[in-house]
Amino acid sequence: MATTTPVNRPDDQPRPASPTMMGPSPIPRSGPPGFQELKGRLHGKLVDMLKPEEVNRIPEDRRRLELRGIVEHLVDTEGAHLGYGDRRQMIDELLDEVLGLGPLERLLKESSISDILVNGPNEVWIERHGQLEKADIKFRNEAHLLQIIDRIVSRVGRRVDEMSPMVDARLPDGSRVNAIIPPVSLRGAALSIRRFGLVPLQVKDLLRLKSIPPEVMRLLDAAVRARLNILISGGTGSGKTTLLNALSSFIPANHRLVSIEDAAELQLQQPHVVQLETRPPNIEGRGAITMRDLVRNALRMRPDRIIVGEVRGPEVLDMLQAMNTGHEGSMTTLHANSPRDALGRLEMMIMMAGLELPLKAMRQIIASALHLIVHVDRLPGGARRVTSVTEVTGMEGDTIVAQELFIFRQLGVDHSGKAFGQFEATGVRPYHDPKFRAAGIALPADLYSHRVLLQA
Repeated sequence: MATTTPVNRPDDQPRPASPTMMGPSPIPRSGPPGFQELKGRLHGKLVDMLKPEEVNRIPEDRRRLELRGIVEHLVDTEGAHLGYGDRRQMIDELLDEVLGLGPLERLLKESSISDILVNGPNEVWIERHGQLEKADIKFRNEAHLLQIIDRIVSRVGRRVDEMSPMVDARLPDGSRVNAIIPPVSLRGAALSIRRFGLVPLQVKDLLRLKSIPPEVMRLLDAAVRARLNILISGGTGSGKTTLLNALSSFIPANHRLVSIEDAAELQLQQPHVVQLETRPPNIEGRGAITMRDLVRNALRMRPDRIIVGEVRGPEVLDMLQAMNTGHEGSMTTLHANSPRDALGRLEMMIMMAGLELPLKAMRQIIASALHLIVHVDRLPGGARRVTSVTEVTGMEGDTIVAQELFIFRQLGVDHSGKAFGQFEATGVRPYHDPKFRAAGIALPADLYSHRVLLQA
């Protein structure tokens, strides 16, 4: 496994949480006794009354308003005993069932919720401000949950059934969706929604949330503009995609970008972007388009930079070769627990390409392709932080040499369970500093001076 020069790495830490655009609203309640049974009966009548082709003819922005009158009349006829609040809730939930994602709609409207986790029809959890809590909503039954899952995945041309029980998809706002159903999931269908919000976090948001100090962001700005190849590593939910989106804002507007993802979720901030997405096999097991297929095809599309949402298999070899052959300034993310682990995982994924390359040759490919590894962690309490900026400087013998430029040290946990610490500059001047000067970027000499940058 590749090794680095000693890295003073803190304990687990970052990812910037979405800023709350509105105060948290109460989690939807399940209603009085008999509420769900009545809703199920009314929903069945609505399905019989409304013809899909007629509903689809109504412009989407007017659909809810025009159908509301029909739903109100039905509720007033069948549910005259309902109080004002219960009547309003019934109308809203029926419209959500007909036009949206049923019980999930109200959760999706809350900007403070970052994750929605459905463990079967009777158990829904949410993450708000880094903390998990149980939501007081339920699906009518397993069939109802499966119907909602099918509605989500069919919108992006995917399917989920017994032959293909796992699927990745996305919502219209870019939120990432994973669903897994029986027989693979033993306790009923499970649905996970990772939300990104309608407005992606900008650089100013990351600075305000103290996810990264200004000095480190200034270095990353220079690295992107000087076309250094950047790998963002971290654990699940640590903020890799959020940081990648933010860093993309530093790419010049006249560069042609090709993004490659399993499920399109990147919100790149350039005018000239081509988005590519993998495709699973059809019901006959044919027609799959893999990440490796798309990376190879991207090389023929005259990209200035290639952005891969996440490398997790043999496509990493093609990505590294692209970085070495005229596509400088490319970026990707990778699951790893530290910069050192990221280098080891790159080696492992190159082996998955099926080539019998010597270990030294694999490490040479990595060392010549990568310039920076930016590691992010999720801290206790939910805060996300950039915990390490590590520079790959080349090879010494059979070893990849790297040096840490900036680090976040976790110093403890406060009374509310939130971790705190400080960002530090290590005092090491970047090996790639000449690339900044060649690109006309002047960074102050004291940017790298050994000191505490920010308490967070």
